[in-house]
Amino acid sequence: MIKGKFITLEGSEGSGKSTQSALICDYLRKQGKDVVQLREPGGVKISESIRNLLLDVKNEAMSHECETLLYMAARAQIVQETIEPALKSGKIIICDRFLDSTIVYQGCGHGMDIEFIKKLGTFATHGIKPDLTLLFDIEVKEGLSRTNVKKDRIELRPIEYHEKVRRGYLELAEIEPQRIKVIKVDAPKEEIFNRVQVHLDKVVRP
Repeated sequence: MIKGKFITLEGSEGSGKSTQSALICDYLRKQGKDVVQLREPGGVKISESIRNLLLDVKNEAMSHECETLLYMAARAQIVQETIEPALKSGKIIICDRFLDSTIVYQGCGHGMDIEFIKKLGTFATHGIKPDLTLLFDIEVKEGLSRTNVKKDRIELRPIEYHEKVRRGYLELAEIEPQRIKVIKVDAPKEEIFNRVQVHLDKVVRP
């Protein structure tokens, strides 16, 4: 039986998810909550190794199918090793990316079969779904300008690809408005966190 809460952060490149993840965890820990902070792909040893494969610019020959399956493999491992046990023990998980990322990056971005991705996702996640997803929405050019000078394999993709990803996210939010809350990235991080807090407090009572 699931006792904890699962909160995911989504958004295209440079949307500030990592910054907000740290602010959220700090906010919850100050309330005495038991919080686990994770990122995808990664979070555990095997998944971090897969992350390195996925983001390495040298792996330009990687097929879309291979990429999709590697993301799912990394997800399956972190669910089995960390997410499921933490939720069962009543912890709050803050995870930077989850299944929605694969739906939009590989589905909307690459044209992979979205229904297949969802079915594979159910298999990889044991059916676990977020209680709340915070979608940080930013203009594509602005977001890409915020990323590191040394860009990874995904960040280097054409702007048209990233536009498809952004549109995919916003379409998901329209389909699942109860779970996915859109946070516009158009203000200082403190103001953005104030917007986050409104949704957070409804899921995790202060």
